[in-house]
Amino acid sequence: MQEIASSDQVRPKLKLRGKLAFNVRAFLDSAGLSRKIVEYKRSQKIYAQGDPATSVMYIQTGGVKLSVVNAVGKEAVVGILGPGDFFGEGCLAGQRMCMGSATAITPSAILVIEKNEMMRVLHTERALSDRFMAYILSRNIRIEEDLVDQLFNSSEKRLARTLLLLARYGKESQPQQILPKVSQEMLAEMIGTTRTRVNFFMNKFKKLGFISYDGGLEVHNSLLSVILHE
Repeated sequence: MQEIASSDQVRPKLKLRGKLAFNVRAFLDSAGLSRKIVEYKRSQKIYAQGDPATSVMYIQTGGVKLSVVNAVGKEAVVGILGPGDFFGEGCLAGQRMCMGSATAITPSAILVIEKNEMMRVLHTERALSDRFMAYILSRNIRIEEDLVDQLFNSSEKRLARTLLLLARYGKESQPQQILPKVSQEMLAEMIGTTRTRVNFFMNKFKKLGFISYDGGLEVHNSLLSVILHE
């Protein structure tokens, strides 16, 4: 794990989805030592389930897997995050321990902001505050949609929706390359089915031209038809 406090390697302007932007370099160079950028290698643990919840984290580059493990050691993937996403925000609501684990699934640069510092800058840094509030609202909507999806949709539709979300459908130009380390086992855990079923539907989507493999998995807009079809 490599920490970067302030260097020419840190981009002056961080690109975010939508119109909101947050100047990471200016934030790092301002007064205070309770924030830093940390670089993680692929498969490196960012924090583990049960660790003290002390910081809010923001993904500058790369990708992060959120997962939980039950009493008998079975792991469930509860989210895949990418650039522009926050995680670890539970500490702001009084969460003392991390309810799950976070792992880098590609080389990642993470902005780490300690809890007290985050509370302060939410009142003083307008760009960060706006971006954070927009993210929290969108995440609440996503949680509700995930619940409806799990309760009422078939595993085929759940897989199609998950692929579109991972490809950031509607956020940037399509098709987009999905994180290369999102395996079929991980997809199965995310939608609540078996790897065999995921493999069956992935082959079906490929045959229909909804997805393609060319140096990585690409999701095409046409996959949306699986969700819209009754």
